[in-house]
Amino acid sequence: MDNVWLARMLFGSSLAFHIIFATLGVGLTFMILIAEIMRAIKKDQDYGILAKRWTKAVAILLGVAIPSGTIVGVMLSLLWPGFIEIVGQVIALPFTLEIFAFFLEALFLSIYVYAADRLSSTMRIISVFFVALGAVASAVLITNAQAWMNTPTGFDVSGGEIVNVRPWEAVMNPAFGYTAVHVASSAYMATAFVVASVAAYKLLKANLSNRNTEYYRKGLMIALIFGAVTSLWTAVNGHSAAVGLYDNVPVKLAAAEGLFETQDNAPLAIFGTPDPEANRVVGGIEIPGMLSWLATGSTEGVVKGLNDYPRDEWPPLFVHTLFNIMVGIGTLLIAVSFGAIAYRIFFKKGYPQWLLVLLVGSGPLAMLGIETGWIFACVGRQPWTIIGFQRTADAATQSGNLGFFFTLFVSLYIFLLVLTALVMRTYFKRNPLSKEFEMKSSV
Repeated sequence: MDNVWLARMLFGSSLAFHIIFATLGVGLTFMILIAEIMRAIKKDQDYGILAKRWTKAVAILLGVAIPSGTIVGVMLSLLWPGFIEIVGQVIALPFTLEIFAFFLEALFLSIYVYAADRLSSTMRIISVFFVALGAVASAVLITNAQAWMNTPTGFDVSGGEIVNVRPWEAVMNPAFGYTAVHVASSAYMATAFVVASVAAYKLLKANLSNRNTEYYRKGLMIALIFGAVTSLWTAVNGHSAAVGLYDNVPVKLAAAEGLFETQDNAPLAIFGTPDPEANRVVGGIEIPGMLSWLATGSTEGVVKGLNDYPRDEWPPLFVHTLFNIMVGIGTLLIAVSFGAIAYRIFFKKGYPQWLLVLLVGSGPLAMLGIETGWIFACVGRQPWTIIGFQRTADAATQSGNLGFFFTLFVSLYIFLLVLTALVMRTYFKRNPLSKEFEMKSSV
């Protein structure tokens, strides 16, 4: 296996590991904010307990997110020196601003955690608001570099040298708006379903043992409402992102849909396998005109196909499968969340076991959607690191022994995943919910 593939695998596995903790860190802080607001409105300490226990989970997750994020940053420098040389000249600004976003998050998280009992409800809400703001700002600013890699702006090239750098133009590149919103909404959505998954699991156990389930129902309802809103928001913004691909990176859209020939009334291909020999998606379901309508607002709109580009500039065709998985999971989660809320409203009773089992599976599915979405975003840009400007092969390190380090770091990530799960389980087992209820009743 060549050096470029090994560098991509090592960096990709590191990013895939980090994105789990980064996503949950962004989403949980906002859910803590919701719980604090509900506590202030309803004067119900159950929501305060939710906020407190979710905060403990955030603290554990940050213990892995911070070092794993540092590893990603170091690997970016070591594995992609050609890319970093350009980043330092053109798109360093969002990385600098991200430091201040992280400081904002850390500062107010410290205030919220250590001074919570001495703060009024209003000040608690304000504190956790800035925690949530810092978390999402950090994610958006880091994502800005990825958006710029798809639509590089803010610089000129003269004699092979970068000149006339315009940092703010680079930051406000054409892909930034829809990419930033999609990252934020998908992080909120995935976290909501992870929380729903845990709450549903607890309700299943509580139902089997006939324990009081009101606390878990409140947590589940917050997660379901938040998940329904954010999954719908993600779908709407996902459409905007697809339109952005049509405008800015049409070859990536063509690969995502397995479209080989430029045409109007272009079909939307669901499932199947793109076959360049047959010039179509084999074994898929095609909806005539739907891709043209989604991309241009009209079935008469012309969508460029892969055959309009040199073969060596095609993204890997398996991105079609990644795209289908991502969209399919998002669609399923919309149906699950709205269906569960409707069941609760219309039947006005507890959730049946079959629905709880379905909700338990929603969390892992949501995280799978996050992973496939990020892989699609990065792999769909290939063979470019910076589209139209720098190829991935030109950005990669020439150092050896990457196979050894890939094995080493993947083993480390598996170990850390297991360790994090054990720490989380041990902490909450030693600090059971019954203790929180005892403290609540004594207040």
